[in-house]
Amino acid sequence: MSVNSSDLSGASAQLEVVLVKAGRTKIRYPAELLQDDGTRIAVRAPWAGSGVRDFGFVRFEPGDLFTEYYWRDRWYAVKEVRAADGAVKGWYCDITRPAVRSGGDLVVEDLDLDLWRSADGTDVRRLDEDEFAESGLAETDPEAASAAMAALTELEGLARAGGFTELLT
Repeated sequence: MSVNSSDLSGASAQLEVVLVKAGRTKIRYPAELLQDDGTRIAVRAPWAGSGVRDFGFVRFEPGDLFTEYYWRDRWYAVKEVRAADGAVKGWYCDITRPAVRSGGDLVVEDLDLDLWRSADGTDVRRLDEDEFAESGLAETDPEAASAAMAALTELEGLARAGGFTELLT
């Protein structure tokens, strides 16, 4: 089923994005449904964290707007991050199990690995590999751990080869 927000008689459809980590809800936040084509789900939401989160290479802060892309058949999510003035900061990618949409919830299980690509492409970095190793996923679910590492490698290749344009359009 393909749904575009423009198909909804002028009303924006809302979803709750539910980010689960280690079996517990890490965060949940409202998002505007932009598209659901049955495989990929796109939503838009303001920065849902409290205050500023400074990673050293990027700051997420109130006013930032995230356009987030989730897949039912891929092990990652790609989030375009824009500042309040509309300037692209970059793309933050979460390695996740495939997303599940259930009613008004979009449930995504975070697997600890992340990737950042700056707007100009000069900074591509893997994040949280230590957390992934400490999670024990390689021992408890080796197939999921393998899929997660393959997803990170795929995203890093796309990021270094020019970005996510083809993936997101």
